[in-house]
Amino acid sequence: MTYKKILLALFALTCIFGVASGCKSYDKNQFSNESKSEKLAEKPNTNFQNCPGENKRFSLDFFKTNNLGEQDKSGINHVIIFNPKSEKLDFKVNLGLANKIYTKNNKGKTIKEYVPKIFSEIIADENSKLNERVPIAAINADYIDTVNKPQGLNISRGVEYSGDFKNKRSSFGISAGNASQRRATIQAGRRKEDTLNYNLVGGNGRFYKNGIFKDICDDLGEFACKQATNRSMAAVTNSGYVILLVNDTKADSEISISDNNRELLPDIFDDVLEGIARNNCLGKIQDAMLFDGGMSPGLYYDKKIYVQNPGAIGSVFLIYKKGEFDK
Repeated sequence: MTYKKILLALFALTCIFGVASGCKSYDKNQFSNESKSEKLAEKPNTNFQNCPGENKRFSLDFFKTNNLGEQDKSGINHVIIFNPKSEKLDFKVNLGLANKIYTKNNKGKTIKEYVPKIFSEIIADENSKLNERVPIAAINADYIDTVNKPQGLNISRGVEYSGDFKNKRSSFGISAGNASQRRATIQAGRRKEDTLNYNLVGGNGRFYKNGIFKDICDDLGEFACKQATNRSMAAVTNSGYVILLVNDTKADSEISISDNNRELLPDIFDDVLEGIARNNCLGKIQDAMLFDGGMSPGLYYDKKIYVQNPGAIGSVFLIYKKGEFDK
C-alpha cells in the first residue's frame, strides 16, 4: 500500500469515528498541492538576493568576480551593478575644477577652471556633493589633455564640460526625468533626445555595440592593449541595467591571481561582462566601453576606495543612495 493510500484510509477512519467533530469532504489534491504550497510559503524566497535583476526593488550592489563573472571574494574585478530606474538612486558627474561646479560669470557663461585632480580628490571635494549628500559609489571616467581639460563628452546635471573629442569618442550616461523614465546609454556624441544628455562621462574604446562584441586590441594599440592592462569600463544590458567594472592588481582588497582571475585583455572583455549579466539576471550585454585606463582607474564604494592610481582624471561618474547612506 502506498503512502498516499495509507493517508486516505486514516482520513476515512477519522471521519467515521469523529463525525461529531465534523469532517469536510476530501480533496484529492489536499496532501500534494496544499501541503507543497504551505512549505513554499514557509520557505524564504532567496531568488532576489541571488538574482537581483529579477527584483523590481533592486537598486545597487557591489561585489568582486573572477574573469568568468562569478562572484569571488578574491576576485580581481571590482564590480558595481545598478538599476538606473531605482527611486533610491541619483547621479552626478564631477570634474577637476578649481571653481564651484555650474558657476557662471557675469555674461552667463559657465566657468571652467580646470586643474589636475586624482580620483580621491575628485570624488571628495565640495563639487562631488549632491543636495549635501556624498556619493555612495564612484568610478573614474574621461581622459584629460595637456591643460587638464577633459577630452570627451562630459555633462553634469545638464551642464556641459567637454573637450575636443566630444563628437568622436563614446560616452556613458544616465538620462534626466523621473526615476521610472531614466535610461542608461552608450554612444558617440550627443544623443538626439535632449533628456538623455543629462549626466554623461567621456571615455574611449567601445567594444560592444547593439549587442555585438568586438575585440578592440588593434584599435587600442600595443601599449593600451597588452601593457597598460588595468581596466575601467561600463556596460549596459538590454534590460536596462548597468555594470561598472575596474580590474586592477593594485586594488586595496584581497586578490588571488589564477588563470581565470587576472588582468583583462580585450579578447575576454565579453567573458566577464556576460558572466556578470547572466549570474545576476541582468539580461544580455547591449553596449560597453572603456574609461581612462593605464594610470587612472579608480573605484569607490561605501566609504572605501578599492582602486586608486596616481594619474589625474578628467571626470568621474558618481552615484548617490538615499536613506541609510544620506549624509
